[in-house]
Amino acid sequence: MVPFKAPTEDILFSLRDVAGAGDLSGWDDELARDVLTAFAAFAEGEIAPTDEIGDREGCRMENGRVFLPESFSGVYQQLSEMGWQGLTAPEKFGGMEQGPLVAATVSEVFTGANHALQMICNLVPGAISTLLRFGTDTQKDTWIPRLASGAALSTMCLTEPGAGSDLAKIRTRARRDGDAWSISGEKVFISGADQNISDDILHLVLARTGSDEDGIKGLSLFLTSRSGAGSSIKITRIEEKLGIHASPTCHMIFDAAPAELVGSEGEGLRAMFTLMNHARLDVALQGVAHAARAHQIASAYAEERKQGRKADGSSANLVDHADVRRMLNRQRSLAIGARAMAHITLVEMVRGKNPELVDFLTPVCKVFCSEAGIEAADLGIQVLGGYGYLNEYRVSQTWRDARITAIYEGANGIHALATATRGLKTKDGAGADAFDALIGKLTGHPQVLAKLEAWRCARSRVASSAVPTELAHSFMKQTSDLFYCAAWARIAEVSSSEESSELAEFVLSSATECTA
Repeated sequence: MVPFKAPTEDILFSLRDVAGAGDLSGWDDELARDVLTAFAAFAEGEIAPTDEIGDREGCRMENGRVFLPESFSGVYQQLSEMGWQGLTAPEKFGGMEQGPLVAATVSEVFTGANHALQMICNLVPGAISTLLRFGTDTQKDTWIPRLASGAALSTMCLTEPGAGSDLAKIRTRARRDGDAWSISGEKVFISGADQNISDDILHLVLARTGSDEDGIKGLSLFLTSRSGAGSSIKITRIEEKLGIHASPTCHMIFDAAPAELVGSEGEGLRAMFTLMNHARLDVALQGVAHAARAHQIASAYAEERKQGRKADGSSANLVDHADVRRMLNRQRSLAIGARAMAHITLVEMVRGKNPELVDFLTPVCKVFCSEAGIEAADLGIQVLGGYGYLNEYRVSQTWRDARITAIYEGANGIHALATATRGLKTKDGAGADAFDALIGKLTGHPQVLAKLEAWRCARSRVASSAVPTELAHSFMKQTSDLFYCAAWARIAEVSSSEESSELAEFVLSSATECTA
């Protein structure tokens, strides 16, 4: 087994030098390094050792309650006591009040150490953001301190048996009785809907207050909790999954569960998008973490494994073979390039000057980064050969855990569809225009500019097509590949390392041309 090592320097270089966080007025380089270094040490020493155990043991359900692997309780208690659950919460609520950029560095390392535990813990920042923006003073005062201290974890309850990606079909209903509300209905695929490591669980639930015919306009956001709702919230089963075995994916029943309205009635989707957009960029970073971890395992193995001979007849290691080096280079370039794409998007979000650009980049990052993690893990299995297919080196677990990222928080095909339709039409294509301008700002590399010109032609074809849905997949691929190549050209320009130059040349020379 190759011990987990947090890619601290890669992360800081990407965020500060490539994405431009160092130019932001509120960026504190020393503080960011201190926070990340501290969390990395905790992740390597305490969180990562629970990952294999969690994968092997999984979750179990007894008498309607969900129990996580025994090792998770102790590490979660440490996580809470050290204040990590309150990383983004305002100081007045007991948090560290760190921004989304520092939170992103911690999130990537958390996933690399233990994706399942990260899944259970990392909806908290999004819940805090949602409450800060839409919650009443009482809701903030009640819940944010509990979330920040680790006394409560949170969930995001959207999906129903007949309403996955089509939220207009949600049938879970909220009913008003005077000033009070109650929720009845069924939710599926809810991560962490029950567990035994936190005292309480805050559920943010999308429920219908209008008629069925109102579609998404009839949806409102509510909060309820395990402690407040008691037996009116039931967990009927936990799903048996391909990966993230230690993250309980639950089927829930709400039976007139007491609830509180969050924000305004009928604006639930607007409020929920605060949580969903956080989650989508977090999923992008999950893909990055898996790509980096897969490369870490594969490169360590390839450096030591004896295989064949060199041209001069001397003994060779796997890394001496051209095809193995190709796969290792692809893994490494995917991890670094995908990370840069996510960080560029996050920095633009913090700048706050171009929300249309952030809206355009978010699904592109979610798609590319999630697929980068899956591809890098698959390559890791191939590099290790038979040992990759075994559990011993755990790159197979990396692939199993990474595979969900292309499915949850919006299946990648849906994000491609949205980019080819709304992404090119909202506000007369302002997001796509901003993306076009961003590529030019990132680099003037001739090959990237040639790809940009090809992308402009593809954009025109998709925008004018009577059936843009047929072109959505290829257009998303062309868009994400352009962003990836531009990010790599930027990396090469700001880096003095020989490795970065070689990988940039590898990326730009091997990038495939794709036209929608």
